[in-house]
Amino acid sequence: MLMVKGTPESKAETKGAYKFDLPGVLTFMISMVALQIVVTQGNKMGWTSPLIMGLIAVVVIFGTLFFRIENTSGQPFVDFKLFQNPTYTGATLSNFLLNGVAGTLLVSLQLVQLGGNMTAQQAGGLTLGYAIAIIAFIRVGEKLLQRFGARKPMIWGCLIVGVSIVMLSPANLLLEDYNTLAIIGYTLFGVGLAFYATPSTDAALSALPAAQAGSGAGIYKMASSLGAAFGVAISAAIFTALSANPESIAWLEGVITFAGRQDNLAVREAAIIALMFNVFMVVVAIMSIMLTVPKFVGKKN
Repeated sequence: MLMVKGTPESKAETKGAYKFDLPGVLTFMISMVALQIVVTQGNKMGWTSPLIMGLIAVVVIFGTLFFRIENTSGQPFVDFKLFQNPTYTGATLSNFLLNGVAGTLLVSLQLVQLGGNMTAQQAGGLTLGYAIAIIAFIRVGEKLLQRFGARKPMIWGCLIVGVSIVMLSPANLLLEDYNTLAIIGYTLFGVGLAFYATPSTDAALSALPAAQAGSGAGIYKMASSLGAAFGVAISAAIFTALSANPESIAWLEGVITFAGRQDNLAVREAAIIALMFNVFMVVVAIMSIMLTVPKFVGKKN
């Protein structure tokens, strides 16, 4: 890290010696691991199987313990007092949800591989625009933050991501037509995330006092990781469960006309439902931003 000579060091006020919150970390890890297993394996093992029911009980018990420990700890692993700040709460929630739509990539790639017999390499080639767009537009998000504040770019980013998921959803098309939409959709996905990233981080952390910035940044980053993990897990669970039980979504055939092959309808129908779940997460993310993030947070005069 570069230092400017003569610049005084700035430190947040500390409160006594640091003590690692081992009980909080352990209860959090146990509840999260159990929840992940429930989400990813519940359909395969049976939602009412003894193992899944036992894991649900573990989630409830250790989740409750985690909240109690964190609310009484002097130096908690997760400081829930941070969420008394509505701007921080809204930015962190939308960050969790927008990272949760990472499940879009999994579902759409599984769609073209299982439903269209594309190889993993061919499917991956469709996503090149995603990586390029993030790199190319990340600085644009910073400029938008400076000009418009955090709220508008965050909403614009979410809207673009939502449009991209909609473009990846028409699994009723012929594979050639779908691939064209997918290339555009993946590129827009990257553009939307790039627009959102910097303004969201600024909105979350600028809303906190200096003494809470470090803890706030850690929780914000953890929300990203958890959002992606649970988003992928839930999307995969929806896709796998519905594609294995096509009778439950056969009604789609009466609403949507599926072109081309008819032997892969279960995969195509399951993908549509799973992708619509991701659209729903984007809608909730936009609502959290509109309700909690002030219009001019982060704007530079």
